[in-house]
Amino acid sequence: MIIVADASVLVAELLRHRGRVLLTDPDLDLVVAEEQWNETEHEIARRLDIIVGQGRMSPEQAEKLSRQISSLRTERSVEVIPRGFYEHVEIAARRRVPRDPRDWPTVALAMVLDVPILTGDNDFLGCGCPTWTVETLTEELKER
Repeated sequence: MIIVADASVLVAELLRHRGRVLLTDPDLDLVVAEEQWNETEHEIARRLDIIVGQGRMSPEQAEKLSRQISSLRTERSVEVIPRGFYEHVEIAARRRVPRDPRDWPTVALAMVLDVPILTGDNDFLGCGCPTWTVETLTEELKER
């Protein structure tokens, strides 16, 4: 199953063990727009700094988790798609997410690939592409 992931769901799930297990499921081909992956990496680093500052994780544990998350791209669990692949539909994609135009790359990639979006963000509702939540995707993959 191919699915485009939004940055917000990636950040939330990559920081959870259950999410890392889900996102590396062999029946799942997870693709991410280049901009969304960059945002994901930035936000994960920021959140790990906060978690370490709160004493909920050691700096060594945070570094290990950060390396593990970054390795998902090199291990092909997450395929980051360059902007050039989907930018030709940018105008149409921006129209489809008027509440948060920064989400256009996710919509554009889903449009070009004709696949659903994995998200927990209501801004994608009504964008013309099917959306999946983590919970429904988890249940769907259990059935495969």
